[in-house]
Amino acid sequence: MIVMTAKDVLRSQVMAQVLEGKLDQASAAGRLGISVRQVKRLKRRMLDEGTEGLLSRKRGKPSNRRTPTDVLEKAVTLIGAHYADFGPTLACEKLEEVHEIKLSVETVRQAMLRAGLWKARRGAGARTHAMRERRARRGELIQIDGSPHDWFEGRAPRCCLLVFIDDATGELMALRFVDAETTLGYMALLEEHVLAHGLPAAIYSDRHSIFQVNRGDYKDVSHAQTQFARALEQLGIEGIQANSPQAKGRVERANQTLQDRLVKEMRLQGISSQEAANTWLPQFIRAFNSRFAVVPATQDDAHIPFAGTQAALRRILSVHTRRRLSGNLSCQLDGMLYQVQATGQGLALRGADVDIVTHPCSATELLWQGRVLPHTCNSKPIKQREAVDAKDVNTKVEQALTRRTPPQPIGHPWKKRMATPPGTAQVRAEFAHSKAHLAPV
Repeated sequence: MIVMTAKDVLRSQVMAQVLEGKLDQASAAGRLGISVRQVKRLKRRMLDEGTEGLLSRKRGKPSNRRTPTDVLEKAVTLIGAHYADFGPTLACEKLEEVHEIKLSVETVRQAMLRAGLWKARRGAGARTHAMRERRARRGELIQIDGSPHDWFEGRAPRCCLLVFIDDATGELMALRFVDAETTLGYMALLEEHVLAHGLPAAIYSDRHSIFQVNRGDYKDVSHAQTQFARALEQLGIEGIQANSPQAKGRVERANQTLQDRLVKEMRLQGISSQEAANTWLPQFIRAFNSRFAVVPATQDDAHIPFAGTQAALRRILSVHTRRRLSGNLSCQLDGMLYQVQATGQGLALRGADVDIVTHPCSATELLWQGRVLPHTCNSKPIKQREAVDAKDVNTKVEQALTRRTPPQPIGHPWKKRMATPPGTAQVRAEFAHSKAHLAPV
């Protein structure tokens, strides 16, 4: 039985017309996309062997460009030993990078399928969200997100990876491992980004409470502002919140890629702590960007250099708490008493609103109209409890019992069921409790 493809059937029909004289050789060559000399060869073979002569002589024979069997076996052995849970693309890269075995991704995929190291995935479902066009310039829009995951595969506690990715190029701009998504964590990474690249035009985030005020059913939140949003406003960066995860799909897809590639790279590097990972991440970012970054539509960079000093940038990217100074130019926060050192503007500062700027890596500052106020900071003194004399307590309790005694006698019809004056037992119990805990100071 001869198995013929559609191409073979077309060739046999055209050559049959040539043999019958219905079609000249030049027209047959144009119809089949071959030369006239090849048509003459096919004509001779068809006359000698019939339709079977039109079939390719390579059919059933191994390709001359096939991968040598020993090389393929060595690659499968290495994949099974070191990259068993890798995808074909990443495994192919590691074979070339580490073991100098250069194969195509499809060759590696087929070999992994035959060895049972990979399972074919279903095709992607129908898209329900329209693709958004990339921004034209690098730094025009930076997408940020946090990705909680078991990044160290049990070698260290679960943590969160903060990701900054450029929308125009797909570059990883900054990465950092932290214990959890916090305002100070995002501020620290934004400081690193600004020092390395400059101020971006806009930052695209989700609707986490770090980025916007969420008050449930409260609709009037226009006046409210989070610490991160306040910092963006002071830096001149537009803050945009996405309405759905699909809207910031670039950083979401990057998180999926990182959860695959970054986890495996840290395993190969033997990294088992956040500190070691954060030190090594710049090296990974360079390799990732060289592999996945694209050329932007416009070569202009939208980043703007920060005009102030690093101390000024750190001051903005800190927690600002508004307090009002008292008549003696002091205010309180978290059990600490801040006393402003009186200057020539001491009278103007009375009742003024100041910002207490706190940062875990910097000293606390007091800001008034953008200026740093000299101050001292001390623990807030605890008020001394007044000494309580036990005799005075007894007297007061007895007076209370007397006041609570009902005017009617116990046998009065209204009080037939009352064996003791109302509240007496409760007051005595309270007194006993206070006597056991109170002591003269």
